[in-house]
Amino acid sequence: MFNLPTLESALTGTIYAGKLHFSPITDSTNTDALHAARTGAPHGSVYFADEQLAGRGRGDHAWHSAAGQGLYVSVLLRPPIAAARLPLLPPAAGLAAADAIAATTGLAIDLRWPNDLLVGPRKVGGILVEAKTESSAIAYAVVGIGINVHQRSFAADLSTPATSLDIEAAKTIPRQPLLISLLKSLQREALALLDPASIQTIPRRVQQASTWVSGRSVQVHGPQACTGITAGLDENGFLLVRTANGTITVQTGGLRAAEPDKTDIS
Repeated sequence: MFNLPTLESALTGTIYAGKLHFSPITDSTNTDALHAARTGAPHGSVYFADEQLAGRGRGDHAWHSAAGQGLYVSVLLRPPIAAARLPLLPPAAGLAAADAIAATTGLAIDLRWPNDLLVGPRKVGGILVEAKTESSAIAYAVVGIGINVHQRSFAADLSTPATSLDIEAAKTIPRQPLLISLLKSLQREALALLDPASIQTIPRRVQQASTWVSGRSVQVHGPQACTGITAGLDENGFLLVRTANGTITVQTGGLRAAEPDKTDIS
C-alpha cells in the first residue's frame, strides 16, 4: 500500500501538491480523472489506485490490474497549448515513463508507438491519453499510465507477451518511489510541451528511445492498416511508414513486427 503523507511530502513544490486522490479499488483511474475533469478538477490532479476492476487500454482493450501488483495512475492536465499539439502528449508521456522506470530500476524501456512500454519483446506497461478539445485548444487531457510491477503470471492469449519490472530486474521494485519519479518526469515533459524549442525535440527523443519508429518492418493495425518500414515521426508525433505505395502518415493504430516476406517495398 502507498504511504500518502510521504507521497505528499515528496511532491511538495510540484503541480501535484495537495491534489493526490487514492482509491484502494476503482473501476478505472482514467474514468475517475475524466469525471473529475468534467466537474472542474484542477490541473495536476492525480488519481491512482491499488486495484482496477475495469482498467482500459487504447482501443478499449482491457488492462488487467490486479490488487497491489502494478502502478495504476491517471493525471489530469490542462495545458495551455493548441489542440494540434495533442498528438505529442502520448509520446511525451512515454518518455516520462521510460525515464522513471530507468531511474528506479535501471531497466531500459523500448517505446512502441503509439503507447506501449516494452522491455525487449515483452510489454511492461501502456499509456492511454483521453482528452477534450474546445475550438482549437485543449480543455483537458487525462494521461493514464499502467505499469506491471510485481506480477508473476499473465494471460496466455495476449497479443504481445507481458512481463513485469520485478521479473526483468530480478528483484522487488517498490511502487512508491516509481510513482514519485513518474509524476516528476511527467511534469517535466508537460512543461516541455509549453516551450516551442523543447516541443520540437519530442519526436527526435522518442526515436532515440525506440527501436520501432525508424527502420523497423511493421504491420500497422487499425483504420490506416498497412505494411512497411517505419521512417520516424513527423513534427506532430505521427508515425511515417514507407510502403510499396509510398509513405503513409499513420495517425492512429497499433504496431506489430511484420513477417520478413511482407515488407518488400522495392
